[in-house]
Amino acid sequence: MAKQSAPGGRILVVEDEESISRPFAEALRRAGFEPLVTGTAAEALRLASDAEPDLVMLDLSLPDGDGRDVCRELRRHSDVPIVMLTARGTEMDRIVGLELGADDYVVKPFSAREVISRIRAVLRRSAPRDGADAEEGSIEIGALELDPAARTVCLAGEELDLSRKEFDLLAELMRNAGRVVKREDLMSKVWDVNWFGSTKTLDVHIGWLRRKLGEDPNGPRYIETVRGVGFRFAAPEDEGP
Repeated sequence: MAKQSAPGGRILVVEDEESISRPFAEALRRAGFEPLVTGTAAEALRLASDAEPDLVMLDLSLPDGDGRDVCRELRRHSDVPIVMLTARGTEMDRIVGLELGADDYVVKPFSAREVISRIRAVLRRSAPRDGADAEEGSIEIGALELDPAARTVCLAGEELDLSRKEFDLLAELMRNAGRVVKREDLMSKVWDVNWFGSTKTLDVHIGWLRRKLGEDPNGPRYIETVRGVGFRFAAPEDEGP
């Protein structure tokens, strides 16, 4: 299916309750989006591949599978923004969803106007910053090189396989190399300026980054934890010969 342009973008709504999906799809149309609606996990994966949506609104409870499994599968080969939708609203449910790679979490019942506002915020955060990134040159610290325009990271000449969140987190830390970046500031920059929940997902992503960078947990070379405050990325002068 060829991707068509819509003023707001193409939104894949994965929700098996028609009493929710139909009015929400209509609200998306009125807001300038192009909605695609399905009620199954299998069709969601097919449409995500064929229709190339700009964002996926994903219910956790589907008749043929768990939305978290769909999220895992999408994250195996795509950085498409994902907003999870569920009737469960505990902090742990949200943390699990975000750790799987979701960009936001919405609890039923919800206001269509509020969710559309959050969708726009997620799309803004995930949109390529063509102008800014084109002007920003590569950042090199030791054997690590990050190219904001190409959104690539190489360690000793080998490209690392990073998710969008991992890349954005690493980029923010490297831009501020040598300075402590507060946990709240990282959450605001990489996740959501209106984030009010636990920052546990930040620790999880830092852990993933350290593993991909080959860090020694007892003596990290690049990402230093400043207990109770945030994280500090090694400044170029911190690098030994």
